[in-house]
This record gives sequence, structure tokens and C-alpha cells, in this order.
Amino acid sequence: MESDTSGTRARLLEAAGETFAELGFRETTVREICRRAGANIAAVNYHFGDKEKLYREALTYAARVAMEAHPIGAGVRPDAPAPDRLEGFVRNFLNRLLDEGRPAWHGTLIAREMVEPTGALDELARNYARPQLARLREIVAELLGPAASGDPDLVRQVCTSVVGQCLFFKTCRPMVERVMPEQGYGPQDRARLIRHIAAFSLGAIAELRRRAKGAGA
Repeated sequence: MESDTSGTRARLLEAAGETFAELGFRETTVREICRRAGANIAAVNYHFGDKEKLYREALTYAARVAMEAHPIGAGVRPDAPAPDRLEGFVRNFLNRLLDEGRPAWHGTLIAREMVEPTGALDELARNYARPQLARLREIVAELLGPAASGDPDLVRQVCTSVVGQCLFFKTCRPMVERVMPEQGYGPQDRARLIRHIAAFSLGAIAELRRRAKGAGA
């Protein structure tokens, strides 16, 4: 009985994730989720409470799996030089975005939530996005040195530039594959891309630090 119950819950979660990713929260019905899961329509209420709670669970599950696969700071010592930590951040963030080892609905659902936000986005931001930003802020502030304290907005702007480079290859992938097919998304292509984004960002940060130092002088 316990195994059957957990199995039903897992099927509902998987079916819900796929359906929400395909149709969006508003167009998805509990009846359709249960049809895909092969479950009684009362099962959603029993396991999750209602459609909104099931949606939140599916969204959180997708984010949690991605973070567990590519955790913040993984593979880089906390006391490593800031340039190494920045490359480690880019590597984990980009791999998290482009991970093809998870069901396709994971990334699609999170992307849809960004375009059609619900109340669940607040929880996603608090538990997953903000910790990543906090880590990146620490690295960028260290790399900028005195320039960071002289211009409070600069750290934020640099962080969004680093993140934006990574997001481009996720959100614009269909167009990138059509106009720049040589880019590639395989393991070696991704490794080169990670090194480039890290090096490009480090070069820009060094220039910003140099300018700030010159202005101070």
C-alpha cells in the first residue's frame, strides 16, 4: 500500500510537471494531470491539496534537482582564488541551465514560470536564485576590489552581465543553433564556452577596476 501510494504521488508529480510545462498553470486542469498519470482525480487532493500546491511542488522539484546536480561552488575550494571561483560559478550555472540529463519539462517549466509568473516565483527566487546571486556578489566584489565599495551599483551590474552571458545560450538556443551552428552544445563546446565567459568577464572586471583606480588617482 505504501509503495503504491508513493508511486501514485511520483506519477502525479511527473505528469503535472509535463502538463504545466506544456500548457501553463492556467490552462492545465487537474483532470488532465490525472489522465496522464493514470490516477483517480481525487489523488491530487490527497497527495498535494490542490492544483496550486501541486504546481509549486513540481516547480520546486525541478529547481531542487538542478541544484543538486550542479550545486553552488561545487568542484572549487572556498579558499580558491577569486578567478577560479568565478569560473566555477559560470561552469555550474551554465551546466545547470543546459543540463540534458533531466526530463525536458524541468527546464521548460522554470522558463515558463519566468514568462508567466505566479506566486511560486517568490519561493523560487528566495530559495534558489538569491543564494546563487549572493555567491556571485562575493566573488565579483573581491575581484573589483576598491571599485566595489566606490560604486555600489557596479557589483550588481557585473553580476547581471555574467549571468546574462550564460542565460543567452539557454534562452536563445534555438536561434543560436540556426545562425551559429558551429557553436555547438556538446561537452567540449560547453567547456570552451565556460572558459570564454569566465575569461571575458575577468577581463571586463579588470578593466573596470583599472578605470576606478585611475579615477581615484
